[in-house]
Amino acid sequence: MLERYTGSLAKDFNKHIILTNFEYYMERFSKRYNAPLRSGSAMRAAHSKALGVSIVDFKIGSPTAALVIEMLSAIKPDAVLMLGMCGGLHRDLKIGDFLLPMAAIRDEGTSIHFMPPQVPALPAFKIQKFISQIILEKNLKYQAGVVHTTDYRFWEFDDEFKSTIRREKVAAVEMECATLFVTAFASKVPCGALLLVSDLPLKKVKTKSSANRVFRDYADVHLEIGVQAMSEIDERGDKVRHFEW
Repeated sequence: MLERYTGSLAKDFNKHIILTNFEYYMERFSKRYNAPLRSGSAMRAAHSKALGVSIVDFKIGSPTAALVIEMLSAIKPDAVLMLGMCGGLHRDLKIGDFLLPMAAIRDEGTSIHFMPPQVPALPAFKIQKFISQIILEKNLKYQAGVVHTTDYRFWEFDDEFKSTIRREKVAAVEMECATLFVTAFASKVPCGALLLVSDLPLKKVKTKSSANRVFRDYADVHLEIGVQAMSEIDERGDKVRHFEW
């Protein structure tokens, strides 16, 4: 299934994998690191043997987030990193900020199939720790906090939903992290995430032009951090997984 969905042979995948749901990241990775793009029935992938990093565009949403983790578990990756975008909710966040999710609220329908509802959605700590180190070494800043993962795309027009996320005091809202973290935990895949704040949905709805500005101004640095982290984590970081399940 991994080969059918991504258009890549299982042996082509490296042990360190970046996940995204934006074609821009795929094109930039392919061009910058001389990694040809491959298309499958639903996803795209590219692989750099020199870096020891692969990247997969799994598209958008909770079901495909779970699907890509389940498929990747077959090759037993050493580390998986989601480079996604989120809507900033905390008053201190602004467009272009990096957010390191420490946990995700499971307000999506997919993760319940992998773990009971009382299990928290948490990233692999070692991956998050290493990402923070890379960001600081680049003299950049990041925020850390809890994100709300939802499968409700146009919640910006729902006053009841907006009231709920205000009461939760979450830092941001997005559509994949909880599913990735829970499915990865169930599948024994070390998974982390670094999010880029692409909009401030409680203040203004994102438009095509504002989205394009985010890609132009911030996405390249986002990708650069992810590639450096995944290419160096074995050399400079501790073992990602401590427990053997």
